[in-house]
Parts: sequence; C-alpha cells; structure tokens
Amino acid sequence: MVLLATLSAAEIPAVETAHKEVDRIQSLVAAGAASHSRLESAEAALDDARDDAVLGATLFGRVSAQDLSGEQSRNMLDAAERRVDRQKHRLERARSLVAAGVAAPASLEPELAELDLRRKTLALAGMRARLFAEIVEQARMEESASIAMADTPAADSGRAAVRFDGNGVFEMAGLKSISDAFLGKFARALPVSASGETAIHKALGFDHRGRVDVALNPDQPEGRWLRAYLEQHHIPYFAFRRAVPGKATAAHIHIGLPSPRLQTAD
Repeated sequence: MVLLATLSAAEIPAVETAHKEVDRIQSLVAAGAASHSRLESAEAALDDARDDAVLGATLFGRVSAQDLSGEQSRNMLDAAERRVDRQKHRLERARSLVAAGVAAPASLEPELAELDLRRKTLALAGMRARLFAEIVEQARMEESASIAMADTPAADSGRAAVRFDGNGVFEMAGLKSISDAFLGKFARALPVSASGETAIHKALGFDHRGRVDVALNPDQPEGRWLRAYLEQHHIPYFAFRRAVPGKATAAHIHIGLPSPRLQTAD
C-alpha cells in the first residue's frame, strides 16, 4: 500500500496488530487448529485496517483537498469502496447463516449498521475526490488562460475568462476582510477552494502563493457581488465561467494576479 509510508505512528499499530493476527491464524490453520474461513476473516480485517489507515491519512486527517495528490485522491476513494464491498460480503454471509437457522435475525443489525457507516464514509470520500477534481480543473483553467490573458485585460463580454487588474496588488491578509464582508452579506462562509500554494498548482508548474481561488460562478449573484467588491477595492482577479454541469463547478474566481510559472533549476 503506497500510502502506508506516510501514515502517522498512531495509525500504523492497528495494521501491525491485524498482520500479527493473520500470521497467528495461518499457523493454527497449518496445524489443523483453525478453519480457513477464520483465516479469511482475519485477512479481511487486515485489509480493513490498511484501508482505515489510508482514510485516516487522506479523508479524516489534517490534509486538505487542495494538498492531496492525484494518487492520494484515487487511493482514498478506492479504500472507501473496498471497505463497503467487504462489509457487503460480511452481510451476505451473515444473512446466509440466518437463513440456515444457525444465527438469530438480530445478528444482522450490527452488520447493517456497519454497512451504513461505511457507505457514509464512501460518500464523504466521493465529495472530497470531486472537490479535488474541481481544484485540478480550476488550476488547469488558470494555466490555459494565463498566457492568453497575461497582457490584455478584457472587457466583460461573456467570454470564458475575464481579467481585472485593479491596483495590481493583493495581500493574503486582505482575505479576512473579503471573507467577513461575504459572510455579512450572504450568511455563509466564502467558499475558498484553494488558498496560497497548493500541491495541485505546484504539480502543474504554477506558483499560487499569494493567490486565492473561490468556488463561485462569476455570473451568479454571489459571484457578481464578489467581483463588484473586488473592483470597488481595486483588487485584481480572474473570473472563469467554464463549468461542466452536473460534474464539476469549475467556474470560479481567482483573486490576485495570474499565477506565474515556477522557476526550475537548469
């Protein structure tokens, strides 16, 4: 498992414990003192521990969606899906025992509750994976527009991206004032999707330090308000209109000057 090398010390012991249990039961099976089904259950528990560790590092850890890598996002979603599939298998086995009269119907309740919990975790992982994909799309939109619009501010004529230069300066300390004003106007937090340097922008070769991406469509009421606020305070921005309906809300407003290319050593 690729991500195991990045897990915190608090998460690794669970995997080690499950691994030792598999080794112990393998010895018992070899000696004829345990069944193969018991070994299969222990191996599934080990796989669960590994996937729990992946989710602990990506979904429930401190890493934000903007700091994930593409590999981490895929591993997170795959781990959540595998946990659901394993629990479905456990539930089907429990149902077969009930149908055979070996177990009471009440024995299904904890299995059903666990499946529900794992499905909710999968839904959370899906939401984070979608957010990651949207941030990637935003960064790519900025990349494609940065060259075309770098020297030519455009009027708001319905084109895909609109640039406002303002006074050419944006300080990250000013984000609080923007956020407070947005909260006072709309009674919800400013939906910042990328603040400062992110792993995504860095991977695409862009220096996003001192820039902020806000997940608002520039033509919707909240987006129009934000653009007007930025223009009133002479804060530069890019407004991107492109989105994929039902798939990605990639339309967004980039606060600050265009992100420059990262300097690489020769």
